[in-house]
Amino acid sequence: MKRTYLEHMLRQYELVERVKEYDPDADEAMLNRAYVYTVQKHGTQTRASGDPYFSHPVEVAGLMTDLKLDQETIATALLHDTVEDTLATIDDIEQHFGKDVARLVDGVTKLSKIEQMPENERAAENLRKFLLAMSEDIRVLLVKLGDRLHNMRTLHFIKKPEKRQRIARETMDIYAPLAERIGLYEYMREMQMLAFEQIEPEAFATITQRLDQIRSEDGGQVDAIALDMKHALLEAGITTEVSGREKHPYSIWRKMAERHVSFEQVTDIMAFRIICEDVADCYRALGVLHTTWQFLPGKFKDYISTPKNNGYRSLHTSLIYGKSMRVEVQIRTREMHRVNEFGFAAHWAYKQDGRPDGQVGWLRDLIEIVDASHDPEELLEHTRMAIYQDRIFAFTPKGALFQLPKGATPVDFAFAVHTDLGAQTVGAKINGRHMPLRTQLNNGDVVEIIKSDNADPQLSWLGFVVTGKARASIRRAVRLKERAEVAEIGQKLFDEIALRVPAKIGKKALREAIKRLEMEDEEDLYYAIGSAKIEDRAVMEALVPGCTAELENEPDWAKSGKALSIRGLTPGMGFQLAHCCHPVPGDRIVGVRRPNEGVEVHTIDCAHLANGIDSDWLDLSWGKRSRGAVGRMRVTLYDRPGTLAEMAGIFAQNHVNVTSLDQTQLDHPFTTYEIDLEVQDVPHLSRILSALRASDSIAQAERV
Repeated sequence: MKRTYLEHMLRQYELVERVKEYDPDADEAMLNRAYVYTVQKHGTQTRASGDPYFSHPVEVAGLMTDLKLDQETIATALLHDTVEDTLATIDDIEQHFGKDVARLVDGVTKLSKIEQMPENERAAENLRKFLLAMSEDIRVLLVKLGDRLHNMRTLHFIKKPEKRQRIARETMDIYAPLAERIGLYEYMREMQMLAFEQIEPEAFATITQRLDQIRSEDGGQVDAIALDMKHALLEAGITTEVSGREKHPYSIWRKMAERHVSFEQVTDIMAFRIICEDVADCYRALGVLHTTWQFLPGKFKDYISTPKNNGYRSLHTSLIYGKSMRVEVQIRTREMHRVNEFGFAAHWAYKQDGRPDGQVGWLRDLIEIVDASHDPEELLEHTRMAIYQDRIFAFTPKGALFQLPKGATPVDFAFAVHTDLGAQTVGAKINGRHMPLRTQLNNGDVVEIIKSDNADPQLSWLGFVVTGKARASIRRAVRLKERAEVAEIGQKLFDEIALRVPAKIGKKALREAIKRLEMEDEEDLYYAIGSAKIEDRAVMEALVPGCTAELENEPDWAKSGKALSIRGLTPGMGFQLAHCCHPVPGDRIVGVRRPNEGVEVHTIDCAHLANGIDSDWLDLSWGKRSRGAVGRMRVTLYDRPGTLAEMAGIFAQNHVNVTSLDQTQLDHPFTTYEIDLEVQDVPHLSRILSALRASDSIAQAERV
């Protein structure tokens, strides 16, 4: 078996000849050195298939020559596993092959040194390093995609099914979408096909079997349809190449899953590609097809006038052939076809003037997501959003075009234009009309964002935004604001703690305390106090070492007696208003502080306070001119027409907004509701209750 494989493996002179075909000036000596180096370093190592290990980097290099990439990329492909799997070092690579190749090899190698991490962290860290390496040089991605594609081709040799599943899932979730995003559709399709076979073996076998059956029964129908199209176009004076094929199994399976239909109900299994001489012929061919066969409204897409982000250009349409057969058709020029199959790599075929660009717009968005993401799960979620979905097109009022996922909203659009614009969004006009921020955009919408310098991203936006960039930016802004407000509470608590030590605390003592507690700065200390990550005594001891020795019997929550004001802080950020008692301004309140949970505000008579007996209690006050809060009441109405309208009228007369209304009991002749209202303070809530109790339509009204 090994002997047979070696007979077919790309030989040294064949690899060099491939490169010289498209780059006659390539450094032949360097390519030869790289080939020999990888064979020598990998030595007798073998793969799961039993083949010599060096066959893998040689095959990856062969894939890179198919993309006509420069000599540094070919050398990187040959050397990409030497640092990880042999005694070679990056310094060795630099010494033998130069800084450029060493940097690229290092970029690819870094992705592999994380095997000991838990599953989700490993995937996220892999992605994080991957994106950062890509941002410096996109060739790192091209080599890695070639590496993954060849590994997928030999995946069936791995004996452990769980390992095959893990590699296939990672390929489907990360590498295939990345190949799609840079336009490497050939790589994407093959990766999806090979991964699908491992992840859903039964579905793969069933669909493949059905496709074979169709192929054997159709009597050359695909060729017949292609010939019909070619003749129709030739009669119109358009010379074309027409080819047809069945869609690959994963594409059919995904369509079945999305539409919740069986194989028999998937009508557009056949796809045809028409290659024209120039752009004008593409549009003429489209006209001929639409006048010869009925086309399906809503299925036409013009990616020639508005290309995809990855440079993909083509006309797409769906036709009804014969009486009921649906077929998909793609129309493009030969140059478009070359770029469409090889994506950005087609633009980076060897250039005389130096190395290819490493930055593209969507990649910059991914880097922003890496910076904004808080943990591995969040990073994976946001990045998958950024690299997956189908796209729509929307415009700024000045005509700038932005591509967004289906379901995107004006907030997603604003963040796509610029992170700062997204953060300052307060409203939007869609096609000249004011619309809610959660409105889903349609193809061709013109979106004008209304902004305010004083605005902040809202936590509620996470309920409707769909882009990874928007979600990552909103979460980051919310986290920063929450941290700032918790630190503000912590600073007030620190001032109280400082009053309890036997010394006047100045800047010097504070700096020394921060050092003793091994913290970065004052904000770090205040945040730790506000979020109960550090006990008051530890802070006192850091300020004045030895001062807590005499406080053995003093409870840790002993305070100066002055209530802390929460005025200016935002519910849900610096503190949480308890859902058990719904405190509103004017209530006597206390705060319960638990580690890593922030401060939860309760009314002083809340029954649930007994559950927090071991927690740190804070004496709180609302402060002057506090903003309102949500109060809850239980109202029992007489069950007859008009009573609900009368209650709503009372709310309107008292200028109150209803945020929630739940029917909790229906006991004829009474109906009971629990209602949440946005009120200014306790007197405001009391006036509403009094007005309700005075109504003949209402049997009972009480605060909950």
